[in-house]
Amino acid sequence: MTALRIGNASGFYGDRFDAMCEMLTGGELDVLTGDYLAELTMLILGRDRLKDPAAGYARTFLRQLEECLGLAHERGVRIVTNAGGLNPAGLADAVGRLADRLGIPVRVAHVAGDDLTAAHPGSLAAHAYLGGFGITECLRAGADIVVTGRVTDAALVTGPAAAHFGWSATEYDRLAGAVAAGHVLECGAQATGGNYAFFRDGDARRPGFPLAELHEDGSCVITKHPGTGGFVDVGTVTAQLLYETAGARYAGPDVTARLDSVRLSQDGPDRVRIEGVRGEAPPPTLKVGLNRLGGFRNEVVFVLTGLDIEAKAALVRDQMEPALGKVADVRWELARTDRSDAPTEETASALLRLVVRDPDQGAVGRALSGAAVELALASYPGFHVLAPPGKGSPYGVFEDVYVPHGSVDHVAVLHDGRRMPVPPAHDTAVLEAVPEPPLPEPPEPRRTRRAPLGLVAGARSGDKGGNANVGVWARTDDAWRWLAHELTADRFRELIPESRELTVVRHALPNLRALNFVVEGILGAGVAAQHRFDPQAKALGEWLRSRHLEIPEALL
Repeated sequence: MTALRIGNASGFYGDRFDAMCEMLTGGELDVLTGDYLAELTMLILGRDRLKDPAAGYARTFLRQLEECLGLAHERGVRIVTNAGGLNPAGLADAVGRLADRLGIPVRVAHVAGDDLTAAHPGSLAAHAYLGGFGITECLRAGADIVVTGRVTDAALVTGPAAAHFGWSATEYDRLAGAVAAGHVLECGAQATGGNYAFFRDGDARRPGFPLAELHEDGSCVITKHPGTGGFVDVGTVTAQLLYETAGARYAGPDVTARLDSVRLSQDGPDRVRIEGVRGEAPPPTLKVGLNRLGGFRNEVVFVLTGLDIEAKAALVRDQMEPALGKVADVRWELARTDRSDAPTEETASALLRLVVRDPDQGAVGRALSGAAVELALASYPGFHVLAPPGKGSPYGVFEDVYVPHGSVDHVAVLHDGRRMPVPPAHDTAVLEAVPEPPLPEPPEPRRTRRAPLGLVAGARSGDKGGNANVGVWARTDDAWRWLAHELTADRFRELIPESRELTVVRHALPNLRALNFVVEGILGAGVAAQHRFDPQAKALGEWLRSRHLEIPEALL
């Protein structure tokens, strides 16, 4: 059986608008996927739905489809997307109306059952992460477009793969291979040189979007359309495999993929083969993402310029204290971005950031902004702020809970209106940690030089609720022997001071020459709570790469 060519045209709600057209015209394709959902997106869509019950889906997808539906129909490309968000039925209806208006005969189906909001009082949106077999049923029944709500990102690939190859729900190795492909594709250009530690290895100015040539045995080749920008190599694929994962077992509703079994090899220019992926029965529960409003937040950034930075910061903190006495949560952060004898005013300045949170909007609104503005002529020399504080804005809190498979009514709503129940996983296995794998022999002692870790290792980081993960990998066997023994969890804490009081768990993945660190609680209540300077930990890996340690000169 020929390979199934599955492409991606969106990694988040707001991704490059013309990617759908680019993917449909750039080369051969069987299925085009689009991932529009993230933890923060579900909160945004939930707030949209509060204003308009008919909203709750990614409207960008409709606008893209208006330009590209004819192209997809002419080329026989099926489209699978989670752009349905909180309202997949509403988006499916809107797509049907669009097709009728354009005179294009397409069959539109959708997947339902993920919405558990009614069962979780107080949540703005509570949605189970469904697997891919609802998508499979829709495609097997002849759908040209399948719209879902909250499914796992990889389900956008496992669903079409199972439909095309006729896989059963217990063909775990094949499904795990599709999960690996789906995980690489889900973030779009991150697989083709975008956000890549070694971006200077190729032309990363306008990366193309990735596609997978998926085979019946679950193996695949990750590539991109000819002539598009960016590049695909073992490093770009490794980086994306590590993104927002944890240990060797990568659990999902259809299968648990063993990331420690993945084998990568360069298969030609812009072609990386993924093979050997093993799968196991999924865990007995489904993850449910809960989003709720946590209260209101406000912030003001004071600019401190020139001499006496610490004293200036202390003065303004003392002056603001009376206005902050009753606020539930007050955080001050001084970023010493200033330099001595600086050639510009900006580089002579430090930033003092005040963030406040409270259930009462009034407590963080005008009371705060008034107190800050009133200091304009009565505080430290050179007083000014980056922007005046506003009235306070709502912030969200994300958490995950778990429910049994059978408590979710997973349903494929076919293009002809029939509703096909999707049975829960036939077999399950409680998720357990994998024993620590054997590491290579440590290198012989050699002369070292103090240098940035990033000279010998790449990294990619991201968020999962309140936790962050940092995947770190070496590009050579010699560098891996050093990295595996040098970058322990304790050394990570030394290099990242924010993590010193937190739990840091290290997972080794020797096949990928990689270490994956999970830093528990560093993001507070999740991205929507804006707990830290980099609320999604996107740059945490790059900070780690910039830290200096003793590195063998032979590796530099």
